[in-house]
Amino acid sequence: MASMTDIQKKNDKELFSLVDETREAIRRERFVVAGSKGRDVKKVRENRKDIARALTAMSARRNA
Repeated sequence: MASMTDIQKKNDKELFSLVDETREAIRRERFVVAGSKGRDVKKVRENRKDIARALTAMSARRNA
């Protein structure tokens, strides 16, 4: 999980790649584990929060 200070230090290109990679990780988690036993729900939740933090930082930069 990335902290907000780490996210604020990244440039826009790095934030876009972070969002893309994290969305891909959530997608893989959702479809690959569909038939198996249990899955790490906490990891998916943390990934969603990372995406929200990155999008918030990009929005704040755009509006500033």
